[in-house]
Amino acid sequence: MDDLDAYLSRLGLGERPSLAELHRAHVSSIPFENLQSHGGEPVSLAGEDLERKLVAARRGGYCFEHNLLFARALQELGFDVELMLARVRWAAPPGTVRPRGHLLLRVTGEGGVWHADVGFGAGTLLEPIPFGPGQEHDQEGWRFRVVQDGEELVLQSFVDGAWSDLYGFVPKPVPLVDLETSNWFTCSHPASPFVTGLLIASQSAEGTRTTLSDWGELTLVEHTPSERTVTEVSREEIPALLAGRFGLEGFTLDPAGRVVRAAG
Repeated sequence: MDDLDAYLSRLGLGERPSLAELHRAHVSSIPFENLQSHGGEPVSLAGEDLERKLVAARRGGYCFEHNLLFARALQELGFDVELMLARVRWAAPPGTVRPRGHLLLRVTGEGGVWHADVGFGAGTLLEPIPFGPGQEHDQEGWRFRVVQDGEELVLQSFVDGAWSDLYGFVPKPVPLVDLETSNWFTCSHPASPFVTGLLIASQSAEGTRTTLSDWGELTLVEHTPSERTVTEVSREEIPALLAGRFGLEGFTLDPAGRVVRAAG
């Protein structure tokens, strides 16, 4: 990482945080957003570009950006990090097989092997959990577990009284070129929901999730483990919501109603 101190400052942390502290601070400091791909711009995974965007410019990003930036910081702090690709199962119709379009990390350090993920937009882990199938983990009321499904490990979350699949993955590291391929599809393919739709999300250190999305009706959703509030909004409200609720300033709507960066 070119500037670890700047990254830690972005998260409000000191010199030597623990893995759990770093994970929780990243999740609660840097929003999930697909504004770049939604606005028709390619998304770079180059390290200097990730730091420029998510740290210096105080933007957010989607899973590849979040977890690659997090991996760079972990490596700088002496952790061993392996990259793994998953198929998102969340909200998938029965029988649907999605591409390997999500990045997670296997992290070795602090006496264990950990499943880390700071970039799942539908509600990510607040802290790493032990890697592989095992017991249930409660994080500020959000419950997670990993189960085996054939050759895949599946991360699940307990929502509305039942366990739901978030994503499944084969626990084998992948080279960066595979991420580049998946990232190209995610940010460029006309069928990608990150090109056609908008998904902005933040999560507080205490576990409250806030989401702005037009994957369906355009809504602002505030979600805790016990309560969910849904507010319909208009597209004209999006720039103000981005700035006021997610700390993402400098956006406007183009004549077609797509969210783009404001001139100047």
